[in-house]
Amino acid sequence: MSSDAPLMDTYARAPVTFVGGRGCTLFDDAGNEYLDCLGGLAVVAAGHANDRVTAAIAEQAAKLVHTSNIYWTRPMQDLAARLVELTGWGRVFFSNSGAEANECAIKLARKWAGAGRYKVVCAEGGFHGRTLATLAATGQPAKWAGFEPLPAGFVHAPFNDLDAFAAAVDDETAAILVEPVQGENGVVPADPDFLAGLRELASAAGVLLMFDEVQTGVGRTGRFWAHQLYGVTPDVVTVAKALANGLPIGATIASESAAVFAPGDHATTFGGGPVPCAAALATLEVLVDGGHVAGVERKSALLAQCLSSLPQVRQVRGKGLLLAAVLDTPRAVEITASALANGLVVNAVAPDAVRFAPPLVIGDEQIADAAQLFALAIDEVLA
Repeated sequence: MSSDAPLMDTYARAPVTFVGGRGCTLFDDAGNEYLDCLGGLAVVAAGHANDRVTAAIAEQAAKLVHTSNIYWTRPMQDLAARLVELTGWGRVFFSNSGAEANECAIKLARKWAGAGRYKVVCAEGGFHGRTLATLAATGQPAKWAGFEPLPAGFVHAPFNDLDAFAAAVDDETAAILVEPVQGENGVVPADPDFLAGLRELASAAGVLLMFDEVQTGVGRTGRFWAHQLYGVTPDVVTVAKALANGLPIGATIASESAAVFAPGDHATTFGGGPVPCAAALATLEVLVDGGHVAGVERKSALLAQCLSSLPQVRQVRGKGLLLAAVLDTPRAVEITASALANGLVVNAVAPDAVRFAPPLVIGDEQIADAAQLFALAIDEVLA
């Protein structure tokens, strides 16, 4: 159904109003069920209405919702400690979204580098957010239209082209910022040699290496961080999306030497609030301690096998449970709409690519069902 709600026209919303969810299932206001293989854009990793996360939210909301960052709260401290434990290093700044986490990283890089060094080298096709600075970092010129001039200091080089990145780094460069897997550019993974080469380049040039793991973090690729899968350690990593299973939270984690902010350098009113932090702690309990991150690799192989068996799918690319079915037709948008009508939630990330980013708790039967529904959608569109 459509709506006449007085909202700004910023989304091409599908004609569905969801009213409930449980695990990997969504329910609309007409009573229809949907198999959710998008998870709110890689957000609801522990599944909809997860009992443990719901209880943590309710318990914390009944005790304390907000104090401001002038004061300490226990959930904030506990979550920072847990993230550092899972990362193996660093200090944490909490915000409300992935874009804010990346804004923090950009400011941190400039403060760390000092006067005269302000440039950030980013990848063509990369996506880092919709604020002015993160839009400038985003390597998709179509998204810049109508908002120029954008903030200066962002340089773009082809993804997976180490020589081009090396040529882009100069005496004014403060940092390199890339995604280990370009989610919004069609789910394109970095080459292992590329990320390893960026680490060597950044160290040799004396600039920060920053990984945007807003979409790939929190176990999405089968490791807590995608960079752990590659065996490459950045100086700064950002995360958001799945961290609190749907509540707004972002985090920027910087190495001890890169964490140069002093009081007054950066701030947020709502970042690190007690309720999102409690939800995040519960989400990590479910995903990490509950073994779901450890199960991603096997589920990824099963999903890739099911999708690859479809004759119209010429490639399955990605990492873990962030995969794209690359089609032999540029009709991904139509196929996605058909899938939704048949009860499968996925989305088109390129004219010929459909993204699958299901909750990490998805079961084997649901994976098989998803492939069958996807095949039905393809057949309906291409018939």
